[in-house]
Amino acid sequence: MSNMIQAAREQVAALTQAAYERAAAEGLLPAGAEVKATIEIPKDVTHGDYASSFAMAGAKALRKAPRQIAEVIVSHLDLAGTFFDKVEIAGPGFLNFTLGSKWYGGVLADIQAEGETYGAVDEGRGERVMVEFVSANPTGPMHIGNARGGVLGDALAAVLERAGYDVWREFYVNDAGNQIHKFAMSIDARYLQLVLGEENVPFPEDGYHGDDIKELARGFYDQHGAGWKDKSEEERQAAMAEYGLSVNIPKMKEDLRRYKIEYDEWFLESSLHNSGYVAETVELLAGKGWTYEKDGALWLNTTALLKQKFLAEGKSQEQVDKLDLKDDVLRRANGFYTYFAADIAYHRNKLEQRGFSKAINIWGADHHGHVARLQAALDGLGLDGSHRLIIVLMQLVNLLQDGQPVRMSKRSGKAIALRDLLDEVSVDAARFFFNSRSSTSALDFDLDLAVREDSENPVYYVQYAHARICSLIARLAEEGHLVPGAAAVDPALYATAEEKALIKTLSQLPEVIRLAARDYDPSGVNRYLVTLAGEFHRFYNACRIKGEEAAVLAARLKLADTVRAVIANCLSLIGVAAPEKM
Repeated sequence: MSNMIQAAREQVAALTQAAYERAAAEGLLPAGAEVKATIEIPKDVTHGDYASSFAMAGAKALRKAPRQIAEVIVSHLDLAGTFFDKVEIAGPGFLNFTLGSKWYGGVLADIQAEGETYGAVDEGRGERVMVEFVSANPTGPMHIGNARGGVLGDALAAVLERAGYDVWREFYVNDAGNQIHKFAMSIDARYLQLVLGEENVPFPEDGYHGDDIKELARGFYDQHGAGWKDKSEEERQAAMAEYGLSVNIPKMKEDLRRYKIEYDEWFLESSLHNSGYVAETVELLAGKGWTYEKDGALWLNTTALLKQKFLAEGKSQEQVDKLDLKDDVLRRANGFYTYFAADIAYHRNKLEQRGFSKAINIWGADHHGHVARLQAALDGLGLDGSHRLIIVLMQLVNLLQDGQPVRMSKRSGKAIALRDLLDEVSVDAARFFFNSRSSTSALDFDLDLAVREDSENPVYYVQYAHARICSLIARLAEEGHLVPGAAAVDPALYATAEEKALIKTLSQLPEVIRLAARDYDPSGVNRYLVTLAGEFHRFYNACRIKGEEAAVLAARLKLADTVRAVIANCLSLIGVAAPEKM
């Protein structure tokens, strides 16, 4: 796994240490000192690509002025065969190392050798993690928030895989509980209105009023006719729920497949209830002393669990005592388990039964109050939810057209659903735009910009860079110039600032992947792609390829093809196509 930036950093440390030891052996510096220097990449690289603070950090131990130490170190450096061409002293004693052709050639060679896996790091070391995302209620169409969560979850799962984790993608189907009762009741009311007349059947005030419910009722009527009006309400509504889910869940799968999202499992909430797993989980909490009964219901002592959690995280007793904490019902007086009880059971299933080391959930920001409560409940089960349950909170999406907010679909006249959006803009544009900002930032999705074919549209800008390189390679191949292997190119020919900047940008991908995985933020891949495309366009405008002397042409052609491969690699990571023609 290549990381040429880190390799250069480590070599700076080794070179300065070796120079110090040589100087100490000659008696020019005191021996045996342990110098902890920082090695930074300066913003202004005109004087060097890496800066070591060895001379300043060692001034006290070596009992000399930093500038004197720096002069001794530089005179004892041996750069032969290294990544560096020269070292200069700057300011109070910084050692500024300038990269040489070996490093630039090494970047291209490593990218060629690693192919589609370039950028991989081993942060995860095979750790098994689950990413659960979208998990929209199956009672209606998926909305724009689900569209953002879908891309965020899918791209994050891909980034974690590239960072060395063993990743499982899951959709949690809420096919039980109050919302399913309301769903069944709503379809039932619409069905009875079809059979008995709308004026004769009142529609429940808290029912689902959408046209999709009317369509489901019509579908049930078309299949079964009017006979079900004579069945008991309980039997009828059970059938309505089953029918509605049998229509809606395949639609969700179809919409998400169109959106290039596939799951390892669609996990049914009902399975937790039917197997007795929810009841067993609540019994475990009771056995550990975390529950109590009041008004016929069974309550979780969330207050005590949260206080324990917050104190462990470093809050003072005084701070904790000021918090307005509340307990949660696990089992209602009617014997039914709450959604929170099922949620605790589901996450116990993830961490204990299926053995994932971390459960990573993508949630809307409106669920923020639920995060610590669920983590604390899992702590109460001894599952270390405070560290093993990771919640990525996602801010709202604002759809814009003509600079104005858009809330309704012009086609359907209803709130814009995922499938409406994908009728307006391409899947590639939707996926790129939804992953263009960190989940913690609200996102303005400009529908006009998403369909524009110019450099203002970031997905077009990146895809155009890829297509432009493909066209260049095809034209030069017709003239007999094929892309050479890295070993056939003289890296010393990469002499311009634009070529060097482009290769440095190529070298950054492993660090981009590492940070995206660490921060659970795949939007870094989008920003990297836009930067890489910009550096390529600058290189292409400044450095002629066609018509150049053969060795220079080959070197620049190899560089362009390497950029093509890395753009395709990163676009694939976020589920966006890399077209060869545009």
